[in-house]
Amino acid sequence: MKYFASSLLTILLMIFAFSSPASSFDGPLQVKNQFPLCIYVNTPYLESASVENSFSASLSHSSVYMVRDSFRWSVQLDMEISELDIRYRKKINDSLEFGIDVPVLSFNSGFMDNFLESYHKAFGFPDYGRSDRPDNEFLYEVRRNGELILKVKAGDTGIGDIRLTAKKVILNSPAMSLMASIELPTGKTSRGFGNGSFDAGVAVLIEQELSKKIKTYFNAGAVIPGDLKAEKTVKLKNFVYAGTGLEAFLWDNLSILGQIYAQSSVFPKTKISTIDRTPVILTLGGRYYSGKSSLEFSFTEDPNTSGAPDLTFGLSYKRRF
Repeated sequence: MKYFASSLLTILLMIFAFSSPASSFDGPLQVKNQFPLCIYVNTPYLESASVENSFSASLSHSSVYMVRDSFRWSVQLDMEISELDIRYRKKINDSLEFGIDVPVLSFNSGFMDNFLESYHKAFGFPDYGRSDRPDNEFLYEVRRNGELILKVKAGDTGIGDIRLTAKKVILNSPAMSLMASIELPTGKTSRGFGNGSFDAGVAVLIEQELSKKIKTYFNAGAVIPGDLKAEKTVKLKNFVYAGTGLEAFLWDNLSILGQIYAQSSVFPKTKISTIDRTPVILTLGGRYYSGKSSLEFSFTEDPNTSGAPDLTFGLSYKRRF
């Protein structure tokens, strides 16, 4: 993934060097919950209600630590996750859009443990037992009643579950759309890249300009995931989600964004509170516009300390046609 990151950054800098001034809002930050037990269940991210022709490439890097046991379940997660998500949107007419998302995932031991230790100490945050394990050592193992459900090795990189979307505009002011999605079982379950099943979802997308420099976004939806078909089959739960965000321009070409997203738990009841509670992710970021292109950066935290990475850094490039 270091090669992906350096290559993507080089391409983006070259594109922006030859781009022209900005034009309009580009939607919410392209950030999703990268928790390893959620990443393969058609996990949504906040989206614009508008239809468009666009291409985007998003690179995210997350740190995850959750080593917990209950009477029946053992969830051992200590890792860093990199994801390069390629997204293409095609507008059929002024009210209909189709899209495809192709994720490339990598699970690694990482390099951020020392930084996180300093970060937690600086702000007085608990480390949830992270200091009890060796720094930057990989662990991904899930068991139920002592039986292995999933065990993933460090260093694997591969394609995850590919997502197809269809969006239909139903109202123009405020802009409102309905979106349907289906996720194909293209990622290998044994490597943690997919759940081996089809996943479906529906959502309502709303956006409203409050002024020429401020725009708000709101999404709400439901996802019906298939079973996790790993060493043993786990029946996953249907879940609902909602999120809202705001974008405000500081200058003609630079805006700041903030958003919050929450979803119900997708795993069956484990009696592990950090799995069973509602995952919440809070994201702050900025976006630089240049003509039909935009470059965004983001920082995501887990305020509810459950079912989400401890933190995620994101970088995304988008080009509208």
